[in-house]
Order: sequence, then structure tokens, then C-alpha cells
Amino acid sequence: MPKRGMARSRRVAAVVAVAALSLSLSACNENKPNSGDDTENQAAGDSGTGSEGSDEPAAPAAEVSANVDNGATNVRVDTPVAVSVTNGTLSDVVVKAKKAKLTGTLSADGTSWKADQLLEPGTTYVVKSTASNSDGVTATSRTKFTTQNLTLDQQTYANITPLKNETVGVGMPVIVQFDIPVKKKAEYERHMKVTAKPATVGAWSWISDTEAHWRPRQYWKSGTKVHVDVNVNSLPAGNGIYGQMDRNVDFKVGQSVVMKASLSTHQMQVLVDGKVARTIPITGGMSNGFETRSGTKLIIEKFAVKRMDAATVGIQPGDPEYYNIPDVQYAQRVTYSGEFIHAAPWSVGSQGSSNVSHGCVGMSTDNAAWLYSVTHRGDPVEVTGTARTLEQGNGWTDWDQSWKDFKSGSALS
Repeated sequence: MPKRGMARSRRVAAVVAVAALSLSLSACNENKPNSGDDTENQAAGDSGTGSEGSDEPAAPAAEVSANVDNGATNVRVDTPVAVSVTNGTLSDVVVKAKKAKLTGTLSADGTSWKADQLLEPGTTYVVKSTASNSDGVTATSRTKFTTQNLTLDQQTYANITPLKNETVGVGMPVIVQFDIPVKKKAEYERHMKVTAKPATVGAWSWISDTEAHWRPRQYWKSGTKVHVDVNVNSLPAGNGIYGQMDRNVDFKVGQSVVMKASLSTHQMQVLVDGKVARTIPITGGMSNGFETRSGTKLIIEKFAVKRMDAATVGIQPGDPEYYNIPDVQYAQRVTYSGEFIHAAPWSVGSQGSSNVSHGCVGMSTDNAAWLYSVTHRGDPVEVTGTARTLEQGNGWTDWDQSWKDFKSGSALS
């Protein structure tokens, strides 16, 4: 996960501007009619009238205004810049900072413009606008302002799993982790989008104030391409915190691999693209407090070689159950509490007949090597046959909930 303290590049991202144009403060802008001399804009010898030979008065001058005071400082970063005009229509609006330019949307009638993005902290912006009245006489406005400074402790950074261009398993959730808590979850959820090809039904569910998951209603279809947008730059998170930057990730779903491990029959079926590719004799956790948890787990991490020290799960040296194995092969983590599926050559005699491990699912080295070669992060391991159940949050447990229960974790439900 990226560190909050490290230098981070910023990108401005699209958000929906919500400020009303009634905030416009035209008195603080510089409106400059760009008419020529009097003879160019008035009929000869007919001061104050319209076109030659007409008694129509000249059209009122266009007046352009922005919703931020000229010269303002400490402007909030969540201010959606807006420009409006009376007695005319806008022809051009440019909002620029030293290294950025805001895009925006002009209203259908041409009388107002709204920025598509929020602002960067500690940045000076210049708003230049041009409008014209019904006689074609132009007016301009120039507004300069500076936004509030924010420290890293006032900004929350979004880390996204999976990684960019990663190929993942059919059970892989989209995981967004914030390094500072988000209180305005509903607002943030509105700015977090998952787009899949083919289209896939799914939902967000908040695990905590710092973590939200998105999962499909059913396992992903193999070959699905997924794009994730977390557009929260400068978006208020509550308690004086703002989104630090927008994030986006593309990943794809690989071949379907689903493992069905029965600790009552001591066999694990491995289904590849829906068909049993191999049935593997296994052993699970002993019944004296080390039972393997039943439930739908996902592969979280993969290690070709992994040291397994019982002290990490609370078994200390001197305990008869203590172990410290430096080179466990083909270890694939499925819970945060220390359950793996891995090669266990020391228990081959029990594999297929009894459970003798401290909670992991063990198999022969040959079977573990083959399994390691076909799996991805996010592949499901559906474990049955024990009375001990998987705790929510002990790993990526999104699929150990019903669809209804998962969706209930949405801030928009």
C-alpha cells in the first residue's frame, strides 16, 4: 500500500459541481466591455440607439461574474467554480492553475458554466471568462483566488486492490482502503464506480470507516475486464478531512478456479472452468482447538516459499504444539489469522484420511505445486465439514455472506 508520507502525484478528477449560481459575487470581478469607438457601436449622429436608421436602444452590456471573490484566499478545495452572465451568453471560460486546467460544462442557454472538478489545496487559480450581449458587444471577467492549504493529516488516500493490470480469481472483490477514516460514506460511495465488460451486477459494502468492498452478485465471469474509479479528490470526508487524490485501476478476471475442500471426506475438488480438474487428498486442523474454519474464503496472498512460525498465531516456544518451519512450499493465505493451503510432505500419510494440522489445509508437494500454478489471488476456497465457522473480516470474507447481507453494508442502501 502506498505510504501517506511519501510524495504523491495529484490528478484532478471529475466530480459533479453542486454550488448554486446564486453565490455569484459580480462586484468582485473585472467586467470589461470590448466595444470599439462610439462610431463603431452606435449609428452615426444617433447616440444611444441601435443599428443605423433604427430608434431601438442599444442592448444592455453583458455582465460576467464568478462565484469566488477576486483576490480571495483560503478558498475551500471543495468549492465548485461557477461562472454566470446576465444580459448575454458565455463564449469562453478558462480556469487555470500553474499545472492544471479545469474542464467544465456550459449550460444549454449559454448563461452559466460549472467546473467538472474540485480544486487542489494551496493553489492559485485564474478564471477568465468572455461573454457577449445581443448586439455582439463582448465583456470579459478575470478572477484570481488561492485555495486553502491542507496537510497530509487533513487528507485521506485511497488504496485499491487488485493491482493495476492484475489477473485475478473469479471471487476477487474490489477493495478500497482509506488511510484516514471516512465519515461521509454515502457521498464517497457515490464517487466510487466499478465498470465491467461484460456488464456485471454488484454492490459496495463498507467493512469499516476505512474500508469498502465491491463484489459481484455471483462469481465473476472468466475474461471480464474491470475498471475502477475512485473520484474523491478534494471531496469532504467529514471531520475536516478531504480526499487526497483520484485513483483508478484496470484489472481482468482469469480462468475460473474454484476449490471445494471437505474436511469430513478429506478431499478437495479443484474445478477449472466448472469441471473437476483434480481431486486432492488433504488434511485439515486437529479437533483439539485447531479446527479449520468452514466457510467461503479467498486466496489473499501467494508464496512460493513461506516461513511458518507458530508464535505468530499465539503458540510460543516450549509449547508441545509449537513449530517453526522455514521453508513451507506453495503457501497460499486464506485468512488473516494464519490459515493457508500449502504443501505438507510431513503429513502425507494422513492426507485423505484424517485431520492433523494446526488449521491449515495440507497436501502433497506435487499437488500443492500444481494448485499453485493454476490459482490467482481472489480464487474461492469453499471449506465444509467442521463446526468452526469463518469470522467476518478474517480475510476477504465477502462471499461468506448472502447477497442480501452484503448489500446491506452499502451506505446508500
